[in-house]
Amino acid sequence: MLSQKNLTAFLDELASNTPAPGGGSVASLAGALGSALTTMVCNLTIGKKKYALVEAEMKSIIPRSEELRKHFTRLIDEDTEAFNKVMEAYGLPKETEDQKALRNAAIQEATKEATLVPLEVMKHSIDAMALAQIVAEKGNMNSISDAGVSTLMLRAACEGAALNVNINLNGIADTEFVGWKREEVNSILKTSRMKSEEIMGLVRTKLIDA
Repeated sequence: MLSQKNLTAFLDELASNTPAPGGGSVASLAGALGSALTTMVCNLTIGKKKYALVEAEMKSIIPRSEELRKHFTRLIDEDTEAFNKVMEAYGLPKETEDQKALRNAAIQEATKEATLVPLEVMKHSIDAMALAQIVAEKGNMNSISDAGVSTLMLRAACEGAALNVNINLNGIADTEFVGWKREEVNSILKTSRMKSEEIMGLVRTKLIDA
């Protein structure tokens, strides 16, 4: 499993001449990194007298951000697995008309499934960004830059996952499915961009005022 490899091994496999792991797994990793940073800011806030009034809230965020980190980590592998299923479908025999029909149906189904994985990354990135906003607003001021990096990683996760959703949608013949998913992608992207700009504005202001 990709998520169980050490960093060097993961990067070596990513840089190889195989198409997977690729951008989808990297988008998931960005989400996991962003969530981990949110947890870190919480941990660096808890126990500090200056932040006693928000300690309970920081403690309540940790299990939520850690659960999201687990989701993103799982999706690192699921993205590659979904891509491999698409490739397996393309490898099915196509000698007869029946085989061609079965192959085409398998490709379409696998591609739809491959679309849903990065879409899940996008949805989780919005949830994680909501937590990043809280720690940027109330967390340890000495870690405000980490809250900013968390936000940037989560936006990268969302933007990167959107690219993977759209490239898969290009290969799907079901126009109704494609229409629904493109609308969903655009809606999530709009939310992500708006929310990340809001958080980064707060981060930049705090850095200037520090």
